[in-house]
Amino acid sequence: MVSRKKVGIMGGAFDPVHIGHLLAAEAARDQYDLEEVWFMPSHLPPHKARAGVSGEQRLELVKAATQSNPAFLPLDIELRRGGISYTVETMRELRAAYPEHDFYFIIGADMVNYLPKWEGIEELVTLLTFIGLQRPGSMMELDSLPDFIQSAVVLAEMPLVDISSSLIRSRLRKGKSIRYLVPDAVYESMLRSGVYGIYPG
Repeated sequence: MVSRKKVGIMGGAFDPVHIGHLLAAEAARDQYDLEEVWFMPSHLPPHKARAGVSGEQRLELVKAATQSNPAFLPLDIELRRGGISYTVETMRELRAAYPEHDFYFIIGADMVNYLPKWEGIEELVTLLTFIGLQRPGSMMELDSLPDFIQSAVVLAEMPLVDISSSLIRSRLRKGKSIRYLVPDAVYESMLRSGVYGIYPG
């Protein structure tokens, strides 16, 4: 019998991708023996404002961020589909394309609490398992979730690094350094392209 491949999914705007995303992906990969983690930039996130730069630019930064880790792979499925990026639609496509894979969707504690409001959550829990990662200042209240969601969530620990894309964008607007908040390859790509208005100074 052929063993099933365990694949993690990191979804989100990645506006921009930063070291917290990579730490979360590696924590989930390590603790749940995931063979790969696919980084999936959204086209239009359901619960956030439109990203500050184009999907193509965000994807290029994700490619730069993941290039040094053979287990981390960029995925453009939501950018190609367009429209609002509902995870349930994406997972229908992935399960149809890769029926031999078991998928694990990696999210932060704040999003675990929000799962009851996700589009198509009743179907989504049949398509994947959620890995909830504890982040600074966020508590997962699993007991308050419906039983059918609780049974689809497993927990993982990660280093307490309080970095967010909004923090990085704020620092950029103020002309402050973001070096070491993003991987070196991402920083260098930003400098070359001028994305987010960052140039050598």
